Amino acid sequence: MTDDATRFIAKGVAHVDMAAVSGSMSGPVSVSFVLLPKFTMLAFASAIEPLRIANQLTGQALFHWQTLSADGQAVACSNGVPIMVDGPFAAVQPEGVVLVCSGVEPEHQVSAALADWLRGLWRRGRVVGGLCTGAYALARAGILKGRRFTLHWENLTGFAETFPELTAARQVFCIDDRIVTCAGGVAAADLMLEIIHDRFGIALSQEVMNMCLLSQRRREADEQTTSLAARLGTRHEKLIEAVAFLEARIEEPFDLDACAAQLKLSRRQIERLFSRYMGVTPVRYMNDLRLQHGRALLAETDMSVTEVAIACGYASSSHFSKSFRVKYGISPYRFSHFGK
Repeated sequence: MTDDATRFIAKGVAHVDMAAVSGSMSGPVSVSFVLLPKFTMLAFASAIEPLRIANQLTGQALFHWQTLSADGQAVACSNGVPIMVDGPFAAVQPEGVVLVCSGVEPEHQVSAALADWLRGLWRRGRVVGGLCTGAYALARAGILKGRRFTLHWENLTGFAETFPELTAARQVFCIDDRIVTCAGGVAAADLMLEIIHDRFGIALSQEVMNMCLLSQRRREADEQTTSLAARLGTRHEKLIEAVAFLEARIEEPFDLDACAAQLKLSRRQIERLFSRYMGVTPVRYMNDLRLQHGRALLAETDMSVTEVAIACGYASSSHFSKSFRVKYGISPYRFSHFGK
């Protein structure tokens, strides 16, 4: 048994017939995973397992992979479990696809050395991408301008504050020439299924999907989260319009009269809609929304409490701090410095 077969091909019952691809233009495909501290295990597993399954189903090493870190030592993911790696990223110049696996606190995990390394690979024609919050590393490398890309929805607020010149899509994954990104979680499987489909055909990608027990394959343009109607649990058109109006104006002074004028309703009608379908007043809903926004900024950026308060539409940092403590049981200052 060859080294490739020993490392990259597992035994299994299911099988997909495919002509040998070794030495041809269609494969094998090299994938290098760069693991950053506190990366998301679900995203990493969802990305690497479809590759393993594709090899297993065909009995061929269609994909090769390696794992890399900053120092060549094991990396603890966000749940604390350490993952062994094959070596330090600086020691190699990989072929094929290079994917940065990130997770929580992404703004603190990207070194200048990693950004330089990624930029060099990109300039040499490699496919470079990010899983979950890996787009932070690509942004630091300066290779996202004018590109479609995505990252996990939870981190979109912090990313926009850190990189105001870049606009992330809310898609499940994005493939833009040699930039590939996904929102993390099982979206990494959707991205890999797309790569398998493009490289080796629909029959193999479909069977890999079946082996992963995925009932359907999401497309690139699919939204990461459910629709606003699904999130609110109602299809009431005017309520959805009211919520969308308010959510688009988090940083502005609360103005229910403007919302009412936009929807051609009275203030009282809007208040009744919120009470009936959501069990809160519009003021309470907006305040909770602003606090969620503030929590994201405190977690994902280096903005001060005062700057966050202003960005969330509060007239004073003291009002913001008091509301934040009531909702989350901790001061915004302590929350922003937790674990640092």
